[in-house]
Amino acid sequence: MQKNLLFLFLFLFVEITTAQQNQLSPQAEISVLTVGSGTSLNDAFGHSAFRIKDPLLRIDVTYGYGEYDFDAPNFYLKFAQGKLNYLISKTEFTRFYQVYNYFNRSIKEQVLNLSQTEKQKLYDYLINNYKPENRRYLYEFFYDNCATKIKDVINVASNNTITFHNPKDFEEATFRTLIQNNLNKNSWGSLGIDLALGSVIDKKATPEDHMFLPENIYRFFENATIRNTNEPLVKESHVLYSKKPTPHSSYFLISPLFVLGIIGLLIIYITYNDYKKEKRTKWLDVTLFTVTGLIGVMLLLLWFATDHTGTHQNYNILWAFALNILVIGQLLRNKASRWFIKYIKFLIILLCLLTLHWLIGVQVFAIGLIPFLIALIIRYAYLIKFYNGQISIWTETQQN
Repeated sequence: MQKNLLFLFLFLFVEITTAQQNQLSPQAEISVLTVGSGTSLNDAFGHSAFRIKDPLLRIDVTYGYGEYDFDAPNFYLKFAQGKLNYLISKTEFTRFYQVYNYFNRSIKEQVLNLSQTEKQKLYDYLINNYKPENRRYLYEFFYDNCATKIKDVINVASNNTITFHNPKDFEEATFRTLIQNNLNKNSWGSLGIDLALGSVIDKKATPEDHMFLPENIYRFFENATIRNTNEPLVKESHVLYSKKPTPHSSYFLISPLFVLGIIGLLIIYITYNDYKKEKRTKWLDVTLFTVTGLIGVMLLLLWFATDHTGTHQNYNILWAFALNILVIGQLLRNKASRWFIKYIKFLIILLCLLTLHWLIGVQVFAIGLIPFLIALIIRYAYLIKFYNGQISIWTETQQN
């Protein structure tokens, strides 16, 4: 009995001591940190985090969402499937600042106009969220990322009393436009995004949806008000670090538009040469059908075999047609079957449908693909002419 009482006493003592340690003083400030873009694709959209600063308790830490859990089993498979759990991170502010200063990424701070109760509620929420059993969460790029978590936690701490107003320069945009505004459209990262993400991201994003980007969290928070008092949510803003100007090198010679343009011209040149000599370059056709077929298989897997919502309804499959893999045998034969000629005509119809989808805004495709798609339709047209010519010669021979 005495041992039980002693254990209960120790337990209560530890709980009370911990609660007191986590009790913020009236001097405490909670702010939102917005980090600017970096040089790599995964850094291109910036980062958001909370800063908890209490000089009386000597606390100055940051909490941010979206950290990779490299210890997760089958990390790369789960990442590809969209089933990877991400982590909430906790970092001393000095360390946080040093890292982004080193990588020359801007840091802006917005001190929030919260009551003492709201500050404590937000801090307690983050502490509880950081516990090992709560740290992991299923990341979603558009609706549950490092930026949207900031908005969600603020709403929890304030009991949903924050009203978000559109910034003065707000413009309606699709998810794809919001992404591409942060990228060089003639870059491999931009092409990869336009290739992997489907038409679902070509719909108009609501004003709240815009806040999946850290920079938009900053802009919307600057204009947000507290519903009960109509006071601004942000008490004051600071630029903690300004990105230093860096020279921009021209990478056009290795850009998608240039590289795929060269490939497109090569395809057209070989096709013209084949036309003049009335022959067919088999290795080119096998390569084109293999590449387009494999890309098509990958796009179908992203659409139907993963939990990524942004990869659905991807009409890149109109040019990257998965069934091309299954008909390669026809390209190796000296004389193709009649049905194969109809199949190639079907591929041209698909390319026409892709153009229509692009023109009416169903889906926007990568500009770097344009020269390759033009070359592809020219090659398909030549194959139809070539095979039809073969059949005509064979028919005349049979008649004679």
